[in-house]
Amino acid sequence: MARRVVDVLVPVALDRAYSYRVPDALELAPGDIVCVPLGAREATAVVWAENPKPNPRLDNRLKDVEEKLDVPPLKPELRSFVEWIANYTVSPRGMVLRMCLRMGEHLGAERERVGVRLAGAAPQRMTAARGRVLALLADGMVRAKNEAAREAGVSAGVIDGLIDEGTLETVVLPPEPVAEKPDPDFAPPDFTHDQSAAAAALKATVAKGGYAVTLLDGVTGSGKTEVYFEAVADTIRRGRQSLILMPEIALTAQFLDRFAARFGVRPAEWHSELSPRRRARTWRAVADGDVSVVVGARSALFLPYADLGLVVVDEEHDPAYKQEDGVRYHARDMAVVRGHIAQIPVVLSSATPSLETEVNARRGRYKRLTLPERFGGQRMPSVKAIDLRHERPPPGRFIAPSLAQAVATALERGEQALFFLNRRGYAPLTLCRACGFRFSCPNCDAWLVDHRFRRQLVCHHCGFAMLHPAECPKCQAVNSFVAVGPGVERLEEEVRELFPHARVLVLSSDLVATMDRLRAELDDVAAGRFDIVIGTQLVAKGHHFPMLNLVGVVDADLGLNNGDPRAAERTFQLLHQVFGRAGRGEGVGRGLLQTHQPEHPVMRALIAQDREAFYSAEIAARERAHYPPFGRLASLVVSGPDKYDTQSYAQALARAAPKVDGAMHDEVRVLGPADAPLSLVRGRHRLRLLVKSPRAFDLSAYLRNWLAAAPKAKGSIKLDIDVDPQSFL
Repeated sequence: MARRVVDVLVPVALDRAYSYRVPDALELAPGDIVCVPLGAREATAVVWAENPKPNPRLDNRLKDVEEKLDVPPLKPELRSFVEWIANYTVSPRGMVLRMCLRMGEHLGAERERVGVRLAGAAPQRMTAARGRVLALLADGMVRAKNEAAREAGVSAGVIDGLIDEGTLETVVLPPEPVAEKPDPDFAPPDFTHDQSAAAAALKATVAKGGYAVTLLDGVTGSGKTEVYFEAVADTIRRGRQSLILMPEIALTAQFLDRFAARFGVRPAEWHSELSPRRRARTWRAVADGDVSVVVGARSALFLPYADLGLVVVDEEHDPAYKQEDGVRYHARDMAVVRGHIAQIPVVLSSATPSLETEVNARRGRYKRLTLPERFGGQRMPSVKAIDLRHERPPPGRFIAPSLAQAVATALERGEQALFFLNRRGYAPLTLCRACGFRFSCPNCDAWLVDHRFRRQLVCHHCGFAMLHPAECPKCQAVNSFVAVGPGVERLEEEVRELFPHARVLVLSSDLVATMDRLRAELDDVAAGRFDIVIGTQLVAKGHHFPMLNLVGVVDADLGLNNGDPRAAERTFQLLHQVFGRAGRGEGVGRGLLQTHQPEHPVMRALIAQDREAFYSAEIAARERAHYPPFGRLASLVVSGPDKYDTQSYAQALARAAPKVDGAMHDEVRVLGPADAPLSLVRGRHRLRLLVKSPRAFDLSAYLRNWLAAAPKAKGSIKLDIDVDPQSFL
């Protein structure tokens, strides 16, 4: 009798499933997580399908499934999600599955927790340390060993000695929960009329069930978080799970505090900073249904939820939702896909929606709920331009006199001020005054950025770093180097000279030592322990600084001239969010932006606070150019160590592009190959092809057909495909 055979998907960079025989004593079904031999090693994998007609000639060559792991199976919903993403992004299914099983190797048995309590026997000898332990445990409560030692202020050896003498006895404790169950009625909010209406609409959507996408569109400080918390509360009451996606999980201390204030406990977290054991325990708790709410980075989309009932994407416009390596996906878009597959509501929250979301809301695909006013009656900050063509900073300086005066006035009032400059380091370029030599990265087509804090010149693309040389490597001139342009570190020097008595803090990702340190610094700003904050885009991420009433943008033009089709949209969103940090507590918020082009549509919209006009103009421009969301793009980047081999393969790839028949024949265009804007990264030469197609065209199928007909990349040449690219570097 033929043995039963199943097809198993292994989390490796392959699109195919492998067939394995099922031992007679093993009960298996699709979705079960198993251990299988793969070459010379064992791998955690998933039973993907039955194989009712295995090739009989291969029967003796098939290997057996070794064991079924004692974890919940992957539900059909999640397996369908894996298939959908692999198909859409033109990625191997195994690589998508890997994101679902990233913690599989840590899913062992829980480590036993041991507690202690008084057993009654008197200690053979008494010391001060032992006396503290006995006094602590006199209440009869059981405490974990490490907890008892910490609370009594003794070493673990003191506890062990009392156990050995029979004074204390050990008790096996139940596993510590990953997160306590939130109480949906712990602290009901006191809403304004607009907030109450929006919350009621979201609760009605949750009660109705089924797939629906809602845009929660509210100005900065309008209480969007508290409103969608009501949808989360209703989902908890119904015994289902909620996922809240955040663009930067490292920056969510205030959010977690707000969650605890509303629900009595903190939610489960999912992000890259968790320890392997913590991640494994969270993965298991989510799969078992022991966790009600997960707050996570984009990878939290791939957790095996027992009963997911709601997905919220906070700050849905944020570029951080795009995964730029491995499987290239956009977490906002994939959250909508997961909601559709699971037939559950999705909430997208933003003060500056992405153009894709805005178009979907305008055309009725998404429902829009609007919060037009700040909570507590605070007004949005006024914004004024400082035209750098007419009011220039002093030589060697970057802060215009009127901005400096505005900051001085704010400090006199006891208020905080923020200088925003979206450029890390001290200066973006270092050159020799004697011969004009510029320091560039030996591995990348990029200038080295001066980081005075680290005393290094650094490449932001590959991480190459070098010490400041004593002399110019080209002309040997000594002490001839000059920093060109400002970064936040250079801005700090100027601020400290202008305001010598102010307490100054620089917030930049390259200066963040640990997540805990960053959270502490953000808390310090909120508590008023700093007078002036200098920050990159890290400060625009939804923080609440009650004493901050003035925001000065040092270089508002920085993101507009990089050739990115989304440059205007992203600059508007970023600066709008930055100005939204001002005036959230007492006082009147004010924004000043230094620009060389105050007539630019982005600057005019910010100054006039006319968001609708900006969106309408940008949507019309995109539609005329057939750019997303009115057309589709895919980027193919060919890279390799040898420039000519890389060019040769890119040209061969272009020649293999399929011809399109029918009505869309002239509308599907393959552009390139051409040097990528960053043509050399980490020692690899890069060429890019861009495919542009109508919105209704099946671009993923076109790419798969193209790859099937194209020559295979040889040696070290690599092809990266990005459907719906967000970065054009």
